[in-house]
Amino acid sequence: MNTILKKSNTTIIVHSLIWIFFLAITAIQSYSRFSRIPNEFYFLNFTFITVFYLNYLVLIPKFLLNKKIVLYIIISLVLILFIIFVVEPSLTFSTKPHFLNENLDLNLPRRRKRNINLRPHILLLLFFALSTCVKLVSEWYKSEKERTIIASQKINSELSFLKAQLNPHFLFNTLNSIYSLANKKSDDTTVAIVTLSELMRYMIYEANEEFISLEKEIEYIKNYISLQLLRLKDSSGVKINVHGDLNYKIEPLLLISFIENAFKYGTDYKGKTDIRVKISIDNDELHLKVYNLSSLQKSTTKNSGVGLENIQNRLNLLYPNSHTLGITKNKKSFEVNLKIKLKK
Repeated sequence: MNTILKKSNTTIIVHSLIWIFFLAITAIQSYSRFSRIPNEFYFLNFTFITVFYLNYLVLIPKFLLNKKIVLYIIISLVLILFIIFVVEPSLTFSTKPHFLNENLDLNLPRRRKRNINLRPHILLLLFFALSTCVKLVSEWYKSEKERTIIASQKINSELSFLKAQLNPHFLFNTLNSIYSLANKKSDDTTVAIVTLSELMRYMIYEANEEFISLEKEIEYIKNYISLQLLRLKDSSGVKINVHGDLNYKIEPLLLISFIENAFKYGTDYKGKTDIRVKISIDNDELHLKVYNLSSLQKSTTKNSGVGLENIQNRLNLLYPNSHTLGITKNKKSFEVNLKIKLKK
């Protein structure tokens, strides 16, 4: 409500300043021409202002914007003709300078009068056209702004849905890893639970921000990898390499799905694990490269593509013109190459 009142007050102030400027200029011109400001000056300008706002506030919203174009044109023509042939003839300027004698040739003032009478007609048409242009442009700007807000709200709701979808998917896979440790009665089960609690704390309390420190996001990824290493028989095949300037911002939980996918399918049926994660930052570009073995047996499960589909949708929403994603898949391996333009 306060925002609407503020915008309304701003519009009134802007309109008032424009009219004051216009009236001041025309008053100076009238005074320099006639050495006084005729009474007709006030009546004519009052007529112009009335026509402007009659068209701006009534005719356009009621007829033109409601697509009653023919009716709008008819009413506008009737109004303009009424003012030109009925109102203006009774409000013409006295063009006879005060220093001229009544005995002088009267044809000169009459000729001047006929020439000057065109000026109010032109100004009337100009103000009518101007009010139409101003109103249509303001309505277009308003509709564009509303469209932008609706699009932004739609994107935010889609992102919220995708992020909400990601968390259960991540938790499901992580709990499977901890279950695997508990099933083996591993001493690392307690460590895994503590690590999971740290990961969940990050997801609940820090990942709600629109953008987060890249350093924190990579630390989260490292914690996730350390949790996954606990369940592997042989972790020697897992390699992670991070280098470059981490002083950037990134959308939270944006990279984890690719790494999660690698751990989900990066172990073959013999228990051999081959996962390579490389994150490099050069200037303002992040390059993520994830390589893993392809597990044909696991990749046929029903929900295998949830994480990747989720992240592709989020990338399209968040970085529509500032990312490239390449996925190479064959019978033996799966490789992801992602490049994103980052923000400081």
